[in-house]
Amino acid sequence: MLVDSHCHLDFPDFAPDMDAVVDRAREAGVGVLVSICTHVSRFLEVRAVAERYPEVLCSLGVHPHHASEELEFATVDGLVALAGHPKVIGLGETGLDFFYNHSPRAQQEESFRRHLRACVATGLPAIVHSRDADDETLAILAEEGAGQGLTGIIHCFSGSAVMAERALALGFLLSISGIVTFKKAEALRDVVATVPLDRLLVETDAPYLTPNPHRGRRNEPAYVVHTAEAVARIKGVDPAVLADSTTRNFFRLFPKAQAVFGPASCA
Repeated sequence: MLVDSHCHLDFPDFAPDMDAVVDRAREAGVGVLVSICTHVSRFLEVRAVAERYPEVLCSLGVHPHHASEELEFATVDGLVALAGHPKVIGLGETGLDFFYNHSPRAQQEESFRRHLRACVATGLPAIVHSRDADDETLAILAEEGAGQGLTGIIHCFSGSAVMAERALALGFLLSISGIVTFKKAEALRDVVATVPLDRLLVETDAPYLTPNPHRGRRNEPAYVVHTAEAVARIKGVDPAVLADSTTRNFFRLFPKAQAVFGPASCA
């Protein structure tokens, strides 16, 4: 079984054929899909998707692009209260995006810190987005997580070897997307080769970042198979070994997912 640790099933891209998308994932051997929240103000829509399908879990959070418009909703107390739903297994995606700067940096940082404080309060892992902000992201993770048992994922990891090493040292896992299949992603493949197998996850970030051989199409959770196969080649292991390892890693990181799927899921 594979886990798509990061997709966006509540997005309009999937409205016309949601049932078929989930069916194709199931047929491809993807047994768990995590639908990621990007607006706390739209959390009920994300939660509704998770409640509709047994294999879908979800998160709660605000993408850094929307930090400025969501600060009134994303308080620490508000996040803690909403995170009590049994299918909410992590908080995010949250973090910093200094490439687009759709929200002012100070507001991105405030939103990020609130999410991390809610992670500490709830014991839930953080789902972190970081683009052109490696140093700032790592500094905030270190400050907010020091001695607090903070864990999580650097989602859609495409950073440097230094970023990978520092994130791993903080106790975070790296989630690899379809970018690893792109022709020009040799640097990322070199980094993935150095990451221990027990610190990796795979994801689609669907509907974005469609992996080869489906470039140009809408991405969907079934395509995480291609990302997993690419990572397996890089690591020099059989795809079945990669699937087993990343699935175990997922359930180890997200205890609430174990509660939903049962202890046999991570055996």
